[in-house]
Amino acid sequence: MSQIHHTDVAIVGAGIVGLAHALAAAKKGLKVVVFDRHPVAVGASIRNFGMVWPIGQPTELLDRALRSRQIWIEVASKAGFPAEQSGSLHLAYRQDELDVLQEFVDTRRDDKYSIALLTPEQIAEKSPGAVIDGLLGGLWSGTEVIVDPREAIAKIPDFLAAAYGVEFKFNAVVTDISYPKLVAGGEEWKCDRIYVCSGTDFETLYPEVYRQSGITKVKLQMMRTVPQPNNWRLGASLCAGLTLTHYTAFAHCSSLARLKARVQAETPYFVEWGIHVMVSQNALGELTIGDSHEYGLNLDPFDRADLNQYILDYFKTFAQPPSLEMAQTWHGIYAKIPQRTEWIAHPEPGVTIVNAPGGAGMTLSFGLAEEVTG
Repeated sequence: MSQIHHTDVAIVGAGIVGLAHALAAAKKGLKVVVFDRHPVAVGASIRNFGMVWPIGQPTELLDRALRSRQIWIEVASKAGFPAEQSGSLHLAYRQDELDVLQEFVDTRRDDKYSIALLTPEQIAEKSPGAVIDGLLGGLWSGTEVIVDPREAIAKIPDFLAAAYGVEFKFNAVVTDISYPKLVAGGEEWKCDRIYVCSGTDFETLYPEVYRQSGITKVKLQMMRTVPQPNNWRLGASLCAGLTLTHYTAFAHCSSLARLKARVQAETPYFVEWGIHVMVSQNALGELTIGDSHEYGLNLDPFDRADLNQYILDYFKTFAQPPSLEMAQTWHGIYAKIPQRTEWIAHPEPGVTIVNAPGGAGMTLSFGLAEEVTG
């Protein structure tokens, strides 16, 4: 380590949080180097729906989500991957679900959500995949965007390198930070500013800070179909009543308590395993379906077939694609701090930890990065 390298900004982690901070810093004209321990990013950033989902965010995070959406569309155009402005539909088959949707529209109509309550006939026009039999109505939102996370996370580094000169050091584990020094892959760097965006690696850097934070891990199980036949398209991304119990955008609705009580009474396994079911379709025609939520610092490495079956059984109550032939199943693990939307820490001067956007990393990271980097 005789030679000491220099950069204005060093970023640990090439997942979506790290890439967002690289973009925000590079836009300021700063020299940015991103370090990642793997040859390519393989964590939670590629193991998700690819949903940019402003409709799920509460009003205090809506501006951040909409700013992220704008950046996603811009980056996708320049980096050469699709970002489909599909919008979304929350489908209601029970009166308690429709009551929550009606209350949400009544209380949020004047906010920046692009929403409307639709009839079953209107929903059929938005998505040929929605089950219309028994459908009472649904919430349309026009803001949701779908990317293929595997493609997006792979192509953004090349875009950042070409457009802004961002340097990427893959296969380089950051083993030590003592500001302004950083050691990665056996090389020493002097950095003016360091952002640690290391996802679920709580053990390598500042482990005591992580231990004291209350941060934990969340495991989710997901599935992906083969491309749908005959170029069939889902249209709007779909979800149903369970999703109203999951996203904090709906938490203010007084009618939500009745829905939660009914779900607990009828299908307690949904609550036990944190299951709510959504589906998105990427440009290849594949459907991504999920998911479940298990919490803990030492999560079971083995996936459960019964959870996938719970998910699929519920999926079939509101969605009817031509093919449910599965091409892949997997699990992802992300970081979360209960009751908080993200975790920002300053373990020493010049160093900022940015972590735990929960399950909303794709939706919030670009906007969050602009806020954090000032």
